Amino acid sequence: MAFLSEKDKQQIKEMFKDLKEPVKIINFTQTLECQYCRETRQILEEVAELSDKINLEILNFVETKEKAREYGIEDRIPAIIIEGDKDYGIRYYGIPSGYEFGTLIEDIIMVSKRDSGLKSDTKEKLHQLTKPIHIQVFITPTCPYCPTAAVTAHKMAFESDLIKAEVVEAIEFPHLANKYGVYGVPKVVINETTSFEGALPEETFLEYVLKAHEK
Repeated sequence: MAFLSEKDKQQIKEMFKDLKEPVKIINFTQTLECQYCRETRQILEEVAELSDKINLEILNFVETKEKAREYGIEDRIPAIIIEGDKDYGIRYYGIPSGYEFGTLIEDIIMVSKRDSGLKSDTKEKLHQLTKPIHIQVFITPTCPYCPTAAVTAHKMAFESDLIKAEVVEAIEFPHLANKYGVYGVPKVVINETTSFEGALPEETFLEYVLKAHEK
């Protein structure tokens, strides 16, 4: 059974008409003991078929552990990486379904355009970072506010080589949700030292990033 309806496919094809540069999606998956691995692969395959600008690479996590380590993928699968002419530090852990399907589409378009879409002041401040920033955004597919936080984090990762932004589906990874005290989503954790809840405006999100950078 297809994940996307014909109407969905036509709408996405229309959105993908604006794709400019090639996009590579890497999916680390596993055939056994991986919740939603099969469904995640199916979603990515159906999306990749809608544009010749998208190249999808499916990798078995068990058989490609060395490459998984290179990307910083530990034991969180299904894992999705969206690259352009380089690795921007954009990560998604879990199935991109529900409201989060929109995050996947927005990420693809952003990477293809090679433009984060962030405000010039935000870009300038991100370019001044001198230390690594690790952003984790905990989400659920039924949260209508989560894509805003997820996409903002990925935009910042695209803009700065020092930022790695991981979107984590909290229900699929309860051990991480428990570790970081996720009781509401979206919850954003930066460098293990700074956190906030809610879909904050770009400027406020940036303030938390800079606060974590100072610590």
